[in-house]
Order: sequence, then structure tokens, then C-alpha cells
Amino acid sequence: MEHEEKQQEDQQEQPEQKQESHSKYIRMKKFPFIMGIFLLIFVTAGITLLALTFGDEKQVQPISRERQEFEKLYSTYDTLNKDYYTKIDQEKIIDGAIKGMISSLDDPYTDYMDEKQAESFHENISSSFEGIGAEVQQKDNQITIVSPIKGSPAEKAGIKPRDIVLSVNGKSLEGMSANEAVLLIRGKKGTKVNLVIQREGNTQPINVTIVRDTIPIETVYAKMMKDKIARIQVTSFSERTGSELEQSMKEMKAQGMKGMVLDLRQNPGGLLDQAMKIASLFVPKDEIVFQVEYRNGKKEIAKSENTGGKPEFPVVVLVDEGSASASEIVAAALSESADIPLVGVKTYGKGTVQTTEQFKDGSNVKYTMAKWLTPDGNWIHKKGIKPNVEAKLPEYANLPFISPDKALRINSSSEEVKAGEKMLAALGYKPGTVDGYFDQNLQGAVNQFQKDVKLQQTGTIEGKTTMALMDKIREKIQKHDVQLDKAIETVKKDLSK
Repeated sequence: MEHEEKQQEDQQEQPEQKQESHSKYIRMKKFPFIMGIFLLIFVTAGITLLALTFGDEKQVQPISRERQEFEKLYSTYDTLNKDYYTKIDQEKIIDGAIKGMISSLDDPYTDYMDEKQAESFHENISSSFEGIGAEVQQKDNQITIVSPIKGSPAEKAGIKPRDIVLSVNGKSLEGMSANEAVLLIRGKKGTKVNLVIQREGNTQPINVTIVRDTIPIETVYAKMMKDKIARIQVTSFSERTGSELEQSMKEMKAQGMKGMVLDLRQNPGGLLDQAMKIASLFVPKDEIVFQVEYRNGKKEIAKSENTGGKPEFPVVVLVDEGSASASEIVAAALSESADIPLVGVKTYGKGTVQTTEQFKDGSNVKYTMAKWLTPDGNWIHKKGIKPNVEAKLPEYANLPFISPDKALRINSSSEEVKAGEKMLAALGYKPGTVDGYFDQNLQGAVNQFQKDVKLQQTGTIEGKTTMALMDKIREKIQKHDVQLDKAIETVKKDLSK
């Protein structure tokens, strides 16, 4: 996965640094069985984010030409270098060979970053960033959205988990790595980027124009709901998330919190040390948080460091299809080791561990080197975690984006017209038969909507009307959050026991 997170060096005591070792900001110290880094990648329309990876630091050793399995590779290189009809770019052809090798693994989490990509990654990972705020990964040779970040331009534009990005500003992403795609998607605040999206259930691709912005780095949002039940949303696991959550819980307790909903929806992951810290707030001391299994069958176990005991109030975890990587580790740990119920829909399903090797020229290889398992030994890769209590959002919460630059008017017909009809119907207007055809009934509904939001009554869906329509739908989703309602209901049941 990929994501635009931002972490910095952990301030705890650092292990001895080796020459050519991994960057300091991804070092881990807390687990004696792990000598190197923890990575779990999640990318946000602009920057790659390391979140969970295990493994020893390694030195990159030169490959001896005596190794017979490389004889064909060397021969091909020598032939091209000597006899190709134009002079070859040696660096480019070597990079291409590495990318081809990695591509043959058919693993979206194994990737090669050339010097430029790696440099960009290092520059952005320790600070806020500018982009659209959508985590992406390469899957089945396509660039797929994992999750948009809360409050980001991508979320506001209606980008959804599992959307496939076909092109960026007219350039096809077919065959590109996630890192290459991210370099095209991100950009300076205030600039526009056009994405062509393929969404499951839609016969036609969707054009989405998004204005880039600075992506918020705040990761914890707390609010006291009715009956003294607090909703605390964690949007990613960055360097201060654990401390932010602890502080938010203290504030909610001071307000008389009787129960808590830990909202991990649309959380693509992040730093594992923060996931461990959060899990340890709920999982009893020395209970298992997760396991790591290597290809030789060896397993290593990470246990809770909880010193405060189990919370004295009922807790429910809220998850969805955008909950991935480190958020799945937390959800599984709380479910299996603390008997905390999960509410929502099945999670994303990323159950592998990555590490990196750095080369002298600044490039690196990120590769999958282990599985992670839940406390009970379940591997959730490509399966996700099924909640104890299922709660789905209504259909209008998954309607496709309508481009404000496109005019939908009388007698036109398209999937976007159908989306407009459904939006108006969800808001209480009467667009007539929902069939994707712009008839007089729909025109009348548009005029009434424009009147209600104090816009010029043109009877056409475009520009400010399109944006207002999508804003109203977003407000309705937030105001009538059926998944949150179900989570609160579950907390109340525990309170009544």
C-alpha cells in the first residue's frame, strides 16, 4: 500500500547505526526480536508512508559475475551496450531490469524506488505534504485507491476505497508502480489534477478534477456524543498518534465519558510503534497484539505493554473497507485479545510485512519479507477482518463523483445524470424516474435545489450547483452516520449489562 504519511525519528534510544543502513525515521526499538525497521506502507496521493515492516538491517553486497544464474542477464546487457543501434542509457536499463524482476513477483507491496523517487520520499515523509490525500497501491497492474484521508481533497471529491485510477492529467497509469503514480498525482497546493477513475458497478469511467491542498497531519479527532459516549476517530498512525489518543481519552474522561467508539474507518495504516501503543491501551498486559511468520515457518510474537489494565468503560471499534494495515492490526488485537466488538464492514485485508534495502546511489528496494498474523494466528491478507456487527452505509454514500466542469442538462443521458438523480432523491427532491436520462422532472428538481441553496435557477447541473449537491450529500452522510449509530447502540448494550 502507499500513503502520504509523515513520520520522524523516534526520540527513544537508537540502535547502533550501520553504514548504508535504513533511514533513522523508521527505526524501531521496542521489540527485542526485531533488529531493523517496521514498515507498513500506505501512500496518500502525494507521498509514500512507511508503517509496518520487520527485518534485520542488511548491507547491499555486490553481485559476483561468477553466479551462473545471471549469465543470461549479463550477456544481454553486454550485447545491448556494445551493439544496440544507439548508445544505451546504462542507468536506465539497469533500473528497468530491477523493475522487471520485481514486477514478475506480482506483489503490490514490493517495489523499486530510483534515486529521484527515493529522494522525494525522504524529503516528504517527515513533514506535512501537499497533494490530494488518497492512499494508493499497485494491484493487478493497476493503481488502486486504498483510502482517502479524512478532510482531504480526495475525500471531498468523493474518491472511494478500491477505485482504480486509470490516468492522471491524460497520462495512463497502466504498468506504473505506486511510487511512479504518486509522483504524478501529488503537486503544489492550489493546482488542479484530473483523474480518470473506474469504480466497481459503473460501466463508464469517471472524470474527477481535484484541487491539491496541504494534507492535514492531525490524526485523532474526539467528540462527546449523546449519553456520554465518546467517538474518537484515528485517521492514521503517525508519530504522535498514540499520545494524541491518550490525551483525547483523558479529555473525554474529564467530560464524564461512559463508553467509547474507536473509529478506524478510512484509516490506511501508519507506524507500527503507534499501533502497538494504541493496542496496549486496551489489550491486557502480555496478551498477544500480533504475530510475524517468516517463510521458514519461524514465528515471533509482539505482546501488549499495557500498564493500566483494561478500560473501565465499554469500547467498540468501528471499521470499514478503508481500514488497512496497521489499523487492521489494532482491530484484530482488540477483538481477539481484549474481546472488544468490531462494528461496520469487512476491512481491506493487508497481512504482509515489508522492509527496505538502500543502495549507495540513494535508490532502494522495498520488498515483502513476512506475514503478520492476528493474536489467534489468522492471516487476513486479501480476506480482511469481518466485524462482529455488520453495518453498511446507505447507497447514496457510495455515489460516484460528478465533475463540476461537465454540464448535465435537459435531454442528456449518462451515468453522471443518474448519480445526480440519486443525490437529489436522497436529499428529498423529486427527480422522477432514476434512469440516467435528464428529463423535465429532473430539471424541475434541479431548479428547486438551486432555489433552496440560493443559486441561479438554470436547471442544469454544473459548476457551483454540482459542488453544492455533493456538499449536501456529504453533510447528510455525516449527519446520519448509520455505522456510527450502530456502534453507539452496541456500546449502550454493554452499558446496560
